[in-house]
Amino acid sequence: MSDLYTARGGLVTLGPELVRLMDLLDQRFQGWARECGATPMLFPAVIGTADLAAIDYFDNFPHLALMTAPLKLPADKVAGDTALPSDRLGESAYGLVSAACYNVYLHHRSATLAAPRYVTTIAKCFRNEDHYEGLRRLHGFTMREIVCLGPREAVLEHLAAFRPKVVEFAARLGLDLAVQPASDPFFEKSGGRALLAQLFPVKEEFVHDGTLAIGSLNFHRNFFGERCAISLADGGPAFTGCVAFGLERWIAALLETHPNIDDILERVAEAAS
Repeated sequence: MSDLYTARGGLVTLGPELVRLMDLLDQRFQGWARECGATPMLFPAVIGTADLAAIDYFDNFPHLALMTAPLKLPADKVAGDTALPSDRLGESAYGLVSAACYNVYLHHRSATLAAPRYVTTIAKCFRNEDHYEGLRRLHGFTMREIVCLGPREAVLEHLAAFRPKVVEFAARLGLDLAVQPASDPFFEKSGGRALLAQLFPVKEEFVHDGTLAIGSLNFHRNFFGERCAISLADGGPAFTGCVAFGLERWIAALLETHPNIDDILERVAEAAS
């Protein structure tokens, strides 16, 4: 696929055909966001260390975390190696985002919701994975999310509405996705909430070819409502949930299913209209 993209070390460069394909896919996802009344927002590419700690990020995702740090001065002796030694770096006050929705909850910190609130955002996300593979698993990738904050019933209705939409859209593209429950990333495995998650799954993935999750439905219960002090009109913590799309993974699934990029672009243009 060197004429369409290049990938090295988990970093990818997309050529013009795949940029067009990504735009077409995201047009469909943005259309769904408009249909549910989601407000479009864009957030910073980093989150403060204190904010990450407040949502238990370092407890639940230490293996994925990628932090930023300033270079200690003077910098005149930095070698051209593949990595800077830790003694050349200062303290880290920010982390790179690993999911687009975290900033949504932090933005609504201490808010009181009179009604369900819907937000859509897109972000370049970064994860410290144990390996990288073409477009399937990347160091940096693009995530579109459509988020609901509000009462439990509203959040569950939001997620349930997207399950058939995503499967039907994928089928029009020639993708046969399986909807599979996944592990709950928002609670520690040893906690009581983790046991509840086993009884009532809080994350479902849209899986291509039995191996590649290209999207997910995530029900966080009132986890972020509690951590970010987001309240409902009755004073209780808000529930949250999001629909997430990994755009490069959608492209990977399409390239693995259809050999011709012109055919793919035609299919997506027709299905996304």
